[in-house]
Amino acid sequence: MAKYGLIGKDLSHSFSKTFFTYKFEKENRKDVYENYALGEIEDFPRLLEKHPDIKGLNVTIPYKQSIIPYLDSIDREAKKIGAVNTIRFRKDGKLIGYNTDHYGFAQALMPYFPLKRKTALILGSGGSSKAIQYVLTAMDFEYEVVSRKRDPDTITYDELTKSMVIEACLIVNCTPVGTHPNTDECPRFPYMHLGPEHLLFDLVYNPRETEFMKRGFYKGARVSNGLKMLEFQAKRSWAIWKS
Repeated sequence: MAKYGLIGKDLSHSFSKTFFTYKFEKENRKDVYENYALGEIEDFPRLLEKHPDIKGLNVTIPYKQSIIPYLDSIDREAKKIGAVNTIRFRKDGKLIGYNTDHYGFAQALMPYFPLKRKTALILGSGGSSKAIQYVLTAMDFEYEVVSRKRDPDTITYDELTKSMVIEACLIVNCTPVGTHPNTDECPRFPYMHLGPEHLLFDLVYNPRETEFMKRGFYKGARVSNGLKMLEFQAKRSWAIWKS
């Protein structure tokens, strides 16, 4: 029996355990997948001491970037992205970081092509956002990153204009806003400018229909949650663990 799991801060929203538990039962495996909530990333070494039999981990908000100093190395794509969501435990004890979010997002996005324009707004600037930026750059999108605070690489929600929203055919929510149990919340975005040419992609998947999606659908936009992305990235994580 091998032990796998997920580390993050608040894991009550996550479907990763459900996904892998079902997978293991379906394949008649005795492996287990557990949630390991960490109050701070500094608790990570103690987790490893307490569970020396862990063979692989997924990483979620808010530790996709802060986990990196605790790893022995990270692969090329994770280094370019600047975020890790999968950790492989090698037999020699080395911890190797990978990013499978970019693969999951790319695969989940493909059925919605073609878009009228390869233009996008990315809401949020954390670890998940960096994976989305990596994908959209590879796909030759023009995009802006929107955050609560301005820096050289982002704009604020207050700086969003009607023309910017209309021009952006893809809008990706990379923030946790709207995640269960706060299902009545959504990013502070000018939804009144949305229309049928827009695709709203919410990385949140619990609830399956977020307030962000509802507001886009009401204006005629196509919408998607992050469940398919989760499934694709989880399958890629499993392939890494078993390699």
